[in-house]
Amino acid sequence: MVNPSQKKFQRRKENFVCDQCGAHIQGNGYTNHCPKCLWSKHNDNNPGDRACACQGMMEPVGLILKAGKHYLAHRCIKCGLERKNKLASADDSEAVFLVAKNKN
Repeated sequence: MVNPSQKKFQRRKENFVCDQCGAHIQGNGYTNHCPKCLWSKHNDNNPGDRACACQGMMEPVGLILKAGKHYLAHRCIKCGLERKNKLASADDSEAVFLVAKNKN
């Protein structure tokens, strides 16, 4: 259950090892997916709160262009939740291309 009085975004500068590809990632407080394989983890109800019990892996399933900005679409392989997340400059361009190609 999401607490409505809780902040919508909590910046957390955390390093992590990607559960999908094993890459060691240095977080910057806005990092929400692996820049190598683009997978994420369903940790949050609101960004940065680490309050989600699911903990499923979030598969990159598409790209979205909204108001001139590119976003990754992620879908949790455990519970099916879908979210969009901004592409980062560190994201592997070949991995982004493959997500875009597989969407079509």
